[in-house]
Amino acid sequence: MPLALLQTMRPRQWTKNGFVFVALLFDRQLFNPESVIRTLIAFVLLCLMSSAVYILNDMVDTEVDRRHPKKRQRPLPAGRLSPSVAGGAALVMAVSSLAAGFSMAPVFGLILLAYLISQIAYTLWLKHVVLIDVSIIAAGFVLRIAAGVAVISPVQRFSPWLYIFGGFLALFMALGKRRHELVLLGADAGNHRAILDEYSLELLDKLISIVTTSAIVAYSLYTFLAEGLPENDLMMLTIPFVLYGMFRYLYLIHVRHEGGAPEEILLRDRPMQIALVLGAALVFVVLYLAP
Repeated sequence: MPLALLQTMRPRQWTKNGFVFVALLFDRQLFNPESVIRTLIAFVLLCLMSSAVYILNDMVDTEVDRRHPKKRQRPLPAGRLSPSVAGGAALVMAVSSLAAGFSMAPVFGLILLAYLISQIAYTLWLKHVVLIDVSIIAAGFVLRIAAGVAVISPVQRFSPWLYIFGGFLALFMALGKRRHELVLLGADAGNHRAILDEYSLELLDKLISIVTTSAIVAYSLYTFLAEGLPENDLMMLTIPFVLYGMFRYLYLIHVRHEGGAPEEILLRDRPMQIALVLGAALVFVVLYLAP
């Protein structure tokens, strides 16, 4: 039972909460012990809150997941986890996260509450509304970035451009996931997830193209318009890593037919990992070491 509960908490998807570290890195506070500790605590609380949401989502979708070729192996649809145990654990995690968040910083607590409410609305209703479903997913990532800002407030060099870029990047991944589901499930897609009947590969490819361009433009504008960056314009050298990362993701979606689980790509795809590490290292050098 404990192992089944842990699996339902989806620890692999905790990598999504890494967006909370964006403010720490880009506001040049990596060497501020207090900011580092507060951001790490925020990461843990976001993991608890997101796990509570994942459990709720699995409880609501149990019957639908039993008809999915992969999701039917999850503990709840497979019958390896009691719904009462899952529901109790989700309640404890959500309440604990909120209580700790509000005691840590009221704004952070409000962000956690906004995330919880939006995800409950998504699980019960908004995931059945075309285009709004992927928008809510993207908003969750923006809230994660905002959480990182809230716990180290006041920030001095963090730019709102990073909210825009993060939102477009999250929307890019959400649309890619929808495309993968359509390809994987084919004509039977609507029986597994009703909202997929509202999408087509042609529409998703057009939306992905728009969002890809918007994300690249937003990050590029950040590198030479944002206040607080070094005046030597070296930040623009990080643009190729963003380009490669998004191009690699598109390659995995269209050629390898992956993209159903973005966190799996991050944990498994070596070129993506190398690009992420090198890009982050260059950002560090430009912001912290370059004259």
